[in-house]
Amino acid sequence: MFKDLLYIALGGGIGSALRYLVSKFIIRFAHGAWMFAGTMTVNIVGSLLIGLLSGWMLSHQPDNQAFHLLFIVGFCGGFTTFSTFAFENLRLIEQQQWVLLAIYIIGSIVLGVAAVWFGMRLVR
Repeated sequence: MFKDLLYIALGGGIGSALRYLVSKFIIRFAHGAWMFAGTMTVNIVGSLLIGLLSGWMLSHQPDNQAFHLLFIVGFCGGFTTFSTFAFENLRLIEQQQWVLLAIYIIGSIVLGVAAVWFGMRLVR
């Protein structure tokens, strides 16, 4: 268990640091209303990465728990949780779980935005 947490922490730390650097780099080129471009870039790149890493792992290293924890859970999770969100939605699409897909997407976005608003209202 401790070894698993170490893999996740190492990957997550590197992913979080890289997310910060990529966002800062992208924001340098964004102006005004496009300040979200850093986050959007990280979310798209993270989604591509989790697809590449998961696809490679399933084909070449299906039982490699260390790889899964370090790169998929740790790195991709630290880089962006959106990649996990996108991956889980793809799984629901593949399983044709349309109602769950709609609940997950709409619920995550609407409730997520509402939770941020509520949290900010609580501390004002």
